[in-house]
Amino acid sequence: MNNGMRPIDVITFGESMGLLYPEGTRGIGQGGTMAQSFGGAESNLAIGLSRLGCSSGWFGQLGYDPIGTGILKTLRGEGVDVSSARQTDAAPTGLMLRQNVRGQSSVYYYRKGSAASQMTPDHVDSEYIAKARILHFTGITAALSSSCLETIRHVISVCKTHGVQISFDPNLRLKLWNIEEARPVLLELAESCDYFLPGYDECKLLFETDDEQEILDRLRQLPSMSVIKSFDGKNVIVREAGTYSLPFERVDHVVDTVGAGDGFCAGFLAGIAKGWTPEEALSLGGLTGSLVIQAPGDWEALPTWEEVQQRRGNAAHIER
Repeated sequence: MNNGMRPIDVITFGESMGLLYPEGTRGIGQGGTMAQSFGGAESNLAIGLSRLGCSSGWFGQLGYDPIGTGILKTLRGEGVDVSSARQTDAAPTGLMLRQNVRGQSSVYYYRKGSAASQMTPDHVDSEYIAKARILHFTGITAALSSSCLETIRHVISVCKTHGVQISFDPNLRLKLWNIEEARPVLLELAESCDYFLPGYDECKLLFETDDEQEILDRLRQLPSMSVIKSFDGKNVIVREAGTYSLPFERVDHVVDTVGAGDGFCAGFLAGIAKGWTPEEALSLGGLTGSLVIQAPGDWEALPTWEEVQQRRGNAAHIER
């Protein structure tokens, strides 16, 4: 199958968790009411792509519980294909609590032994993956368990067999593993992908240096195209032939930075899926990320294609 003729633009997989957070100004445990939602880097990205007019799919393992069922229903409602997602009675859906007190955001995870952490290569539908133009995953999944890491390695093998391009965001989470554990695994996975999407701070940790030129040189040695998020006020494409940078989109009012990276990746991959050049896709990623931080929510703030077109000046806003 020609890569450009595949029915799903981007398929992604990983853990999606229930989310509880206090309403108002009180923190967790201070007696206030809690609101509920869900979140996960990969499911956020799948929603972002769907809203940008691309076909997207998400798979993973959720508990057979109200949280897991609610996640699947919402993803379907957002236009995400979840036909390969699984639910199990053997383990619960993971949970996270988030608070923002006096401007400081904190997240607490309850994911040990979760359904997602028990994913295995046997859960992977190779024929489903073969339908994708691009397969995206993050380092979060690799950190959940040894079986999840083996699942990633198996998915990479399936992609190579079927000519599916691979996108990888290291999404380093030091609450899940320390940098000494993470570094060799994330660098191994970076060697396997077509698009490597790290943040600049992640690059400094992975390459053990603060030297900008050394970081760029190390990225050029990778077989992939690297796209660095938040590199000194700009986003940067790094290839063997050179670099291309684009300053951040100007934002007057920042509301919530959670999900900005997922929004950027969704925008960038949407541009690639639409056949744009990497430079054009970088611009779309920057714009999408800038829109996400102007409203609250993990995925709720992800913009639609119509909103993006308005910001790009290609459509008029009609108030009423």
